[in-house]
Formats: sequence, C-alpha cells, structure tokens
Amino acid sequence: MRNVDDMQWFPQELTCAFKRCISMHTPIRKAVFPVAGLGTRMFPASKSIPKEMLTLVDRPIIEWVVQEAREAGVEQFIFVTSRNKTSIEDHFDTNFELDQAFARKGDLSLLDKSHRELPEPGTLLITRQQKPLGLGHAIWCARHAVGNEPFAVLLPDMVMRSSPGCLSQMVREYTAHGGNIVATENVLRADVHRYGIVDLQGSNEKLAAVSNMVEKPTTQDAPSTAAISGRYILQPQIFDILANQRPGAGGEIQLTDAILRLLATQVVWAYRYDGQTFDCGDRFGFLSANVAMGLDHPKLGEQFRQRILQLIGAEISANSAEKSTAPHGLS
Repeated sequence: MRNVDDMQWFPQELTCAFKRCISMHTPIRKAVFPVAGLGTRMFPASKSIPKEMLTLVDRPIIEWVVQEAREAGVEQFIFVTSRNKTSIEDHFDTNFELDQAFARKGDLSLLDKSHRELPEPGTLLITRQQKPLGLGHAIWCARHAVGNEPFAVLLPDMVMRSSPGCLSQMVREYTAHGGNIVATENVLRADVHRYGIVDLQGSNEKLAAVSNMVEKPTTQDAPSTAAISGRYILQPQIFDILANQRPGAGGEIQLTDAILRLLATQVVWAYRYDGQTFDCGDRFGFLSANVAMGLDHPKLGEQFRQRILQLIGAEISANSAEKSTAPHGLS
C-alpha cells in the first residue's frame, strides 16, 4: 500500500487537498508551549527566574498549563525556549536529591507525586528561538518537532480556570468539526488593544466561524470584544504561512496575522469556552490567579477564604476608623 507522503503518482493539487483532509481529522497529540519570552511585564520578579516558573499557589505557572494539555490527551510537549530557561526543563526532569530526601524521610506520597507528574521519557522536546521575533516566529521554530499533523498551542502566560480544561473543551469541538480553533473570551472594549480580536459577523454561538482577526487593535478599530485567550488548535499548513510572514504589530511576526491568511483556504472556528482566563504575565492577573486558584485548592481553599475575609474586614474597619477621625471636609 502506498504511503500518503509518497504520492508523486497523484495530481499535486489533489494530493494537497487529500493530505489536508486527513490532517483536519487527525487527533491532537502534540502541543507547543512558547516559553522564550523575557517576561518584562513581571520585572523584577522575572529578572533571574523565568516568568513561567513563578509560583501559582503551590506549583509553577507552566505546570498548570502542561497539566491542562495532558488532561486533553496531549502526548508530546514541545517547549520553544531561549537562553536562561533551563530551569523549566529541569522542573520536568527527575531530581535525584529530592527523591533521596523523600525516601529517607519515608514520605512515599511526595516521592510518588514527584514521579507521577513527570512527562513520559521522550515526550518532552526542546527547541530554541534564538531571537525574540514574536509569537508567530516562536511557533514556526517548532515546525520540525510537530511535523505534518495538527497541534495545539498553549500560551503559558494564560492560565484557565475551567472544568473540564479549556483545551479539553476545544478538542471536543475539534473532534466534531475539524479545522482550526481559537479559544475566545469577551473582554472590556477598553482592553481590546491588549489582545488579538476576532470578527464573528455578529454570531453569538459558542462555536462560530471567524471572518476576520486583528492583533491588538485600537478601541475604534476592534471588530468585536471577543479576544483570543491563548489556546489554539492549528493545522500544519500554518508553518508554510509563518515561513513567509512579514512583521506585524510591534514589529514582530504575529501568529494572528498568519491565522488570518490561513482563513483563505481553511475554516477557523472561534470557541467561547466555559471558564475564566488569568493573564499571569501581568502583575494584576498573576495576583488574581493566585487568589482564584487558592480558593479552589482542595486542602488550603477554606482556610485561605477565611483569611481573605479577615483581611478584608480589617481593611474595611481601618478605612471606617480613618474616615470617622478625619477633620471635617477631608473625609
């Protein structure tokens, strides 16, 4: 039987269409994590520690995102890194000193947890983005690791609070409809300049075809308030587009621009997922995520909730006391 990649005997245009049809319904086995960014929005916390390794409740941010991918059935985890990011790789590797310490103390639960949460041998792949040329370029750097099959992209800045996970919801939609999918969430119009925004031609459906996409538009130019939330399922043809993509917003090669060009030949769906997004590359988003995830923690949640209520109560009391003692006209 002939191999799909050995089809010189078939007309070229039909060969491309045939391969595209196959890839549209291939299961999502691989995920790309672009972790090469400098994390300037989190400076000085990110000066010597990768922003992806900052602690969200009781684990690094990147572990939350990898876990989301694993729950969605992802089997291979592709990290696009840069200099000074080796601690991310080390986190997903065996730590012999810790294992020995757990064993000596007889703490078998932590020893088991340490091993259970590691990726299977050979499933974590590392590639480098030597220059910070944008998200689109970072994804293009993973082209050889992904190969000719659809794949997921998870931005590690974006942590989703949802059940099931955001990517699991997207995989469900992909299995039913194929194509390309971007997760979206409505944002305030005043914040559209921070995101890639999609135009859904006025559709209010949870899954709707995208007609246009704009990267970080002005308030006046934004076609909607549906922002891309940092999760994608993409067909491999995106790599051919990224290879020739010109710089866009910020002088960088934008993934949004490439997806917009992909619209000419493939369907791109916008999926309004059930959940909440926290931008952990931003100080306020990071703090908000710690509160939200802390409240959800099965062991710490209730104690944390009581402590927050105490702090809020003390703050209200202090403000009330300050106003009551302020000179007339200054309260």
